[in-house]
Amino acid sequence: MARNKEALLLLIDVSPPMHRLLPEVEKLCSMLIQKKLIFSKSDEVGIVLFGTEETDNELTAEVGGYEHVMVFWHVKVVDSDLFRALHKLPRGNTVGDFVDALVVGLDMLLKKFGPTNKGKQRLCLITSAQHPTKEPYEGTKEDQIDTISAQMKAHGMRLDCIVVRGKLTGPVDEKITDENDRLLNRFPKKTNAKVVHIESPVSLCGALRTRNVSPVTIFRGDLELTPLMKIKVWVYKKTSLEKLPTLKKYSEEAPPSDKYATHEIKVDYEYKNLEDSSKVVSPEQRIKGYRYGPQVVPISSAEWEAVKFKPEKSVKLLGFTNASNIMRHHYMKDVNVMIPEPGNVKAIVAVSAVARAMKDLNKVALLRCVWRQGQANVSIGVLTPNISTMPNVPDSFYLNILPFAEDVREFQFPSFSNFPSSLQPNKEQQAAVDNLVTLLDLAPPGKEEALQPDLTPNPVLERFYEFLELKSKQPDAEVPPLDRTLKQITEPDPELFSQGKSVLDEFCNQFVLKENPKIKKSNRRLWREKSSTSKEKGDLQKDGPEIESKDITKSSLTKNVDKIGDVTPVKDFEAMMARRDSQIWVSKAIKGMKIFIYDLLENSYKGDTYDQAVECLTALRRGCILEQEPEEFNQFMQYIYKKCKENDLNDFWKLLTIKQITLISKKEAEDSTVEEDEAKSFLVKTEAGD
Repeated sequence: MARNKEALLLLIDVSPPMHRLLPEVEKLCSMLIQKKLIFSKSDEVGIVLFGTEETDNELTAEVGGYEHVMVFWHVKVVDSDLFRALHKLPRGNTVGDFVDALVVGLDMLLKKFGPTNKGKQRLCLITSAQHPTKEPYEGTKEDQIDTISAQMKAHGMRLDCIVVRGKLTGPVDEKITDENDRLLNRFPKKTNAKVVHIESPVSLCGALRTRNVSPVTIFRGDLELTPLMKIKVWVYKKTSLEKLPTLKKYSEEAPPSDKYATHEIKVDYEYKNLEDSSKVVSPEQRIKGYRYGPQVVPISSAEWEAVKFKPEKSVKLLGFTNASNIMRHHYMKDVNVMIPEPGNVKAIVAVSAVARAMKDLNKVALLRCVWRQGQANVSIGVLTPNISTMPNVPDSFYLNILPFAEDVREFQFPSFSNFPSSLQPNKEQQAAVDNLVTLLDLAPPGKEEALQPDLTPNPVLERFYEFLELKSKQPDAEVPPLDRTLKQITEPDPELFSQGKSVLDEFCNQFVLKENPKIKKSNRRLWREKSSTSKEKGDLQKDGPEIESKDITKSSLTKNVDKIGDVTPVKDFEAMMARRDSQIWVSKAIKGMKIFIYDLLENSYKGDTYDQAVECLTALRRGCILEQEPEEFNQFMQYIYKKCKENDLNDFWKLLTIKQITLISKKEAEDSTVEEDEAKSFLVKTEAGD
């Protein structure tokens, strides 16, 4: 066998208990062949059916005894004929013995590749494991499993067992199924095998991998706890993002008679002088430039190499912290797994001791990671202990990369606790939400978790492969409708929603959308349009600090505002505070509003701008509460008091007292350092000349 070539033998149970699930099995195998036709054209696949009335295998003819096992497709290179043959597997009408099927499959691979050719060979068993297995001629059933496992291990074969019982009907003998499960679970202890129990068609479609990628270490070396204490470890990737295959440009310019034409398109670039377009700039005359403001700064490759940060290859412990201090949403990139060096007993014991101590104390470790010598970047990672439950698998760690300060994106959403009680949910609303969350729980008690990450296929990839296979046969084919199994991944479950109709209705009744007439039919005029009549001043005092929160709504977000204007300063401020395209807008809005208020007081003539300053100060206070910036407002209030005292602005301060615009207390914002009593007495003290 070629080095990267895989031989896969599918052992499929077609006995009566499996009939209902065989369409899903056919789809699973078809998806497998589709991917192999795309990625691994040299891979070989064979199919053995058991539970059939017919018996067709070489082992029965040679030694006898392996009945109801049929070789449906001999092991050979994948092609479209195999894909078509999988569309309708024959249904059997007798019992299926998975042990006989395994022996027949093992014999086929040994005859195909010989005892000395230890290439990538894999057996995949798909069965309900409901029928009893035959007693062996010698020894026990456990001895027979051990013998098969020893042969597989000796020839480098891998076994995937998919046990499907989710939608099976009819009587089930628990004694038989328990015995079969015990026999199947014996394989992982003796050889390279994996057993997966499936209950849903969605999980079945993701249970069989197209190819088993051999793990490659990204680091081999010392985990340095201290300069004198080091543990030999290996680091592998635990997860990796699967992407769509690269689409290449195809040229039809090649002559049709040329059978060996690759139809590839090659692109070549030429760099020409701006002043003389006919002059081509050679590579040695070109240099990279980097923008710095309006300039372009040229930096040669030698200079770039000189300024590069080149740390030494190492993984060093920085310290330990409580697991609660590391937020899961800060994890970056793929997950890695760190294991002790295989065969190194001291390393295995040391890793186990550290991992179990961290588990007992609920701690995680912070690491400084440089995977390769001369690597241009350094990563900060967090180690989480992974305590093994299997006797032949050592303890290990999961390693996640953490962000630096420049990588963190802080979304400054205000806390619901800051809103008034009228905007807080009541008991009935809270109960309705709790019931809705319980209804949509993917892992309800006593049931298998729906959409398990390890067993849920990517619907985008699967749909692409399906259409690519169709397009290869029908170039003018249109995109087919979404497959029923993929709909279960991408769309809500109609059965679940029909069962929980009462919960959904109660949720809708508790949260009724109503039109806000104040937003739609507002007749509030701008400050510049208001007269200075006493009636309108009275209206201003009435509106005071309880200006409706309507301004921080979508009505004020019709366009992106980047500064506080003279015409609608409050709306401009609230629009800037609501922007989420950058972190700078909150601080910029607060700073801009402070300057605007200061200018109003500075340029006031006999108090003509006091009313507008009060409105702006009210908006600033509300915005600082919502965005958890109480100190910004409190410090500004202290500054205003100082200016009022120095510049004899007592009338403005009396207006603040009437409007009750005081410091932000801890009750209003958790980050405040001002107690509620202190906030209430602030205006009184200052009015008395404190």
